[in-house]
Amino acid sequence: MHPAPSVIIFSTISGLGFGLMLFLGLGLPDVNGWVAAVFATVALGLAVIGLLASTFHLGNPKNAIYAFSQWKTSWLSREGIVSILTLGTFFIYATLWAFMDMRIPALGYLASALAMTTVFTTSMIYAQLKSVPRWNTAVTPLLFLLYAAAGGALLSNQMTVALILLGLVFAFQSLAWMQGDTALTRSGSSIETATGLGGLGKVRLLEKPHSGKNYLLQEMVYVVGRKHAAKLRVLSLLLVALLPALLILLTEVNHVIVAVIMLSHIIGLFAQRWLFFAQAEHVVGLYYDAR
Repeated sequence: MHPAPSVIIFSTISGLGFGLMLFLGLGLPDVNGWVAAVFATVALGLAVIGLLASTFHLGNPKNAIYAFSQWKTSWLSREGIVSILTLGTFFIYATLWAFMDMRIPALGYLASALAMTTVFTTSMIYAQLKSVPRWNTAVTPLLFLLYAAAGGALLSNQMTVALILLGLVFAFQSLAWMQGDTALTRSGSSIETATGLGGLGKVRLLEKPHSGKNYLLQEMVYVVGRKHAAKLRVLSLLLVALLPALLILLTEVNHVIVAVIMLSHIIGLFAQRWLFFAQAEHVVGLYYDAR
């Protein structure tokens, strides 16, 4: 699928914000006053910036309010509703914690749970799509949650937890890529099923359905060279997990090291999220013989 920058920014930046909320809601790090206020501002800022970026992918942004009305059937609506509940709950919790020295654990735990629920609803927008076999797996929501939690652990300086989460990110991301490379074939979809001509035998494309690009080709069909994809995968895992883990293990973590770790992690995360969209083969591409 076409890797729209707005959706990549949204899913990456907002995940970091909600991941940081997870740990702040648990009272980690154990700070108060203006330090707590800075952490809370970073978490809210990342989440809000990410959510705002998603509106640029809408065909008509002023109609975004209508998305909230379809919560019974739409994961997008559920995401919107839960994200507002999360931001509101966390704002109250952080205000009491940072400015009144009143940390209410139950309210913090609720904010943490809502933050991870928001990330889960985001992941399900993609995981529930049977038309994209690479996404239609339980590993998709698991990875979204792991990436958010790992980023939150790094931002909140919970380095021991971060090491465990980075190891899980490495393992499950590798698994997702291995499974994903054969997902379309295993789904049973083919050019024969796409055209409905399978009963006649092997089907091949004689001519393209039309001479120019249309919306489906623009949004749903995007082909990445295998060599380029392989290089990006290695780069992504190196930056998002391996380099941060090595820096945590081999250096004395200070503010400068944390900045390097976060820069590496975020760049690697952007590369991973670009591949997440760019390599997602929508079954409509079979009709155009585009894989």
